[in-house]
Amino acid sequence: MIRVLYSALPTLLLSISPSLLAADESHQQTTKIATNAIEKITVKSSTTANTKPVGTFDSPVSNLEYDPRVDLQSRNMAEAQADVTIRGGIFESTGFRVGSATLFDPQTGHYSAEIPIAQEMLSSADVLTGVDNALMGVNSSVGTVSRDWKEIKTAGNAAIGAGNNNFNLQRIYSGVSVALGDASDWTLGLEGEYSRSESDGTIENGDHDFERVSGRIQLVGPSSQTDLFYGSQEKFFGWPNMYTPFNFNETEDLETKLFILNHKQYYGQDSTFEVSTYYRRHNDDYVLSRENPSMFQAFHETEVKSIALSGRHAQTAAFAVNYSSQFITDEITSTTLENNFTSRNYYKLSVLPEYQMALQNEQQLTFRLGAAFDDTNRDHSQVSLIGDITWNKINTDNSSQTFYLSYAQASQVPGYTAIGGSETGGLFRSNYDLGRESTENIELGFTLDRASWRLDSAIFYRQDDDLTDWTYSFDSTSARSANAVDIDTLGVELLAVKHFDNLDIITSYTFLEKSEEYGAADIDASFYALNYPDHRVTLGLIWRPFDIVEVRVDNEWRKQEENALRNGDDDALFTHLTLKISPSQFDGLDIMLAADNLWDEAFEEIPGTPGRGEQYTISASYHW
Repeated sequence: MIRVLYSALPTLLLSISPSLLAADESHQQTTKIATNAIEKITVKSSTTANTKPVGTFDSPVSNLEYDPRVDLQSRNMAEAQADVTIRGGIFESTGFRVGSATLFDPQTGHYSAEIPIAQEMLSSADVLTGVDNALMGVNSSVGTVSRDWKEIKTAGNAAIGAGNNNFNLQRIYSGVSVALGDASDWTLGLEGEYSRSESDGTIENGDHDFERVSGRIQLVGPSSQTDLFYGSQEKFFGWPNMYTPFNFNETEDLETKLFILNHKQYYGQDSTFEVSTYYRRHNDDYVLSRENPSMFQAFHETEVKSIALSGRHAQTAAFAVNYSSQFITDEITSTTLENNFTSRNYYKLSVLPEYQMALQNEQQLTFRLGAAFDDTNRDHSQVSLIGDITWNKINTDNSSQTFYLSYAQASQVPGYTAIGGSETGGLFRSNYDLGRESTENIELGFTLDRASWRLDSAIFYRQDDDLTDWTYSFDSTSARSANAVDIDTLGVELLAVKHFDNLDIITSYTFLEKSEEYGAADIDASFYALNYPDHRVTLGLIWRPFDIVEVRVDNEWRKQEENALRNGDDDALFTHLTLKISPSQFDGLDIMLAADNLWDEAFEEIPGTPGRGEQYTISASYHW
C-alpha cells in the first residue's frame, strides 16, 4: 500500500487542490441529442498558446514542452526525439492512445511517440492520469496522452517556410466530405497530407531531414464513425551525445509505418463503444559516430499488431459500466538485442462500474470502483484496484465546482532494450532480473469552472516499485545501465486559464519531490527517473490587438533537480513566440514569424546531452 504519513496528508490536501485531466477544457463540452443516439461534441482550448512548432512540421508531441501537464525532454528538437514524461515519471511510463488503442513500441519508449498522423486528423491531447490512465492506458503506469479521430471537413491548407540554420519546410493537406445520396445522415470523407522539412540544426551536427505522408478514409453515420488510416514517415537526425556521454556525434535514421482501422458507435442513452485495430512497423538505424559509423551501429525492427475495445454502457440514468481491453503482440529483429526473448503478447482488461447519485441544489456524487488485469506470456500477471469519488455542483449561471478523491494502481513490463541486450558489455547494458513494475497513486483534486476563467488543481502521492531506470557509473565502460528503483513522488499541480475580449492567459505551477532507493550501489547519476523539475512555471498568452494580427507566446521556467551528468545550470527559461499576420486583402493567407528558445538557453534537458539552440522561421500558409 501507499507509504505515506496519513496524519500529515490532510494538511497537504487542504493546502492545494487539481486534476489536469481536463485542464485545457475551459469551454468543456456541449451535447447534441439526436433521436436515436447521442453525439458528443467537445470543444477544447489548448493548454499552450502555440499550436505549431518552429523547426519542422507538427507531430503528436509538438508543443508538449510548454504543456503544464507534461515534461518533454528532447534530443535535437521535440519532433526529432522526445521523451514524454508525466507527473515525474519517465518516458517508458507514458503511453500514446489513438481511438481506443495504445500505440506501442516494444524496443523502447523513446520511439512510442513515432506516430505518422497529420494533426488535422486528431483532437487535441487529453492527458490521462490516475484512475483514467489505469482504465484506458496499456503498459503505461503513470500517464497516457490520448487523442480521438476528428470528423473530416471539406478544407485544406498549404504552407512553405524558411529560417536560419538553412531550414526549409513544405506542406500540403486537403480534406473533402460529401453526403451520400439525398440524405445528409451519411457522409464519406477523404483526406491526405504530405510534409517535409530539413535544416542544418540549431547546433553543429544537429541536422535533420523529415518526411511524412498520411491519409484517411472516413464513413460517418447518424450514430457512428469509421476510419481507415495509413501513414508513413522517415526521419534522419543527428545530435552530439544523443544517448551517450562520450562526446560522439550520434545519428538516428527512423522509418515508421502505421495502419489503423477504427470504429466508434453511439447507442442507447449516453452509451458508446469503440474498437480499434492497428499494425505498426518501426525501423531504427542508430550510429554512435557519424564520422566513423563502423565503430558502433545498431539496427532494430519492431512489428506490433493489436486490437482494442473500450466504451461506456449506461444501464440506467444512475448506473453505467466503463470498460477497456486490448491485446498486443510484438516481435523484434535486432543486431544487439537478441540475448533474451524477441516476442511477447500483452493482455489488458479493465472494468470500472459507475454510480451517480443526484443531490439537492444541482449537486451530484459519482462513485467509481473497479479493477484492471494485466498479463503477458512472459511475465506474471497483476490485478490492480482503481476507484474515485467525485462531487460536482452546477450553479444557476452554469458555472461549476468539482472535488474528487481517487486511488489507482497500475503496472507495466520493461521494453526490449532494458531486458534484451547484454548484461556485461556494450553501450547500453540490460538487466535480465527486471520484471513487472507497479504503481500506486492517491490524489485529491479541485476544479472551479467559470464563464471567463478556470482553475484546476491537484495534489498526488505516487509510489513506484521496481521502476526500470537508466543509470550511469563513472567507473563503467557502458553509456548507461538498466536498474530497478523504488521511488515515492509527492506532486502538486495548479493550472489557471483566463479569457478576456482580445487576450487569453494560461498559467501553471507544478512541484515535485522524490525519494528513491536503488538496488545497486554503483550508481552515480540517473538519466531519467531523477531528471525532473522541483519547480516549474508556465505562462502562455494569446493576444489579438487587431483583426489581422495575433501574437502567441509560451514561456516555461524550471528549477531542475541536480544531476552529476548535467553541464551548466539547473534552471532554465524557454520562450516560443509567434506573430501571425492575416492580410485582409488576401482571404485565407497567413504570414507567420516564429522563434523558439528565444533566449538561446543551453539547458541540458537530458543530463549530458546538449540543449537545443535558437530557431527563427518565416512561413506563409494558405487555407481554404
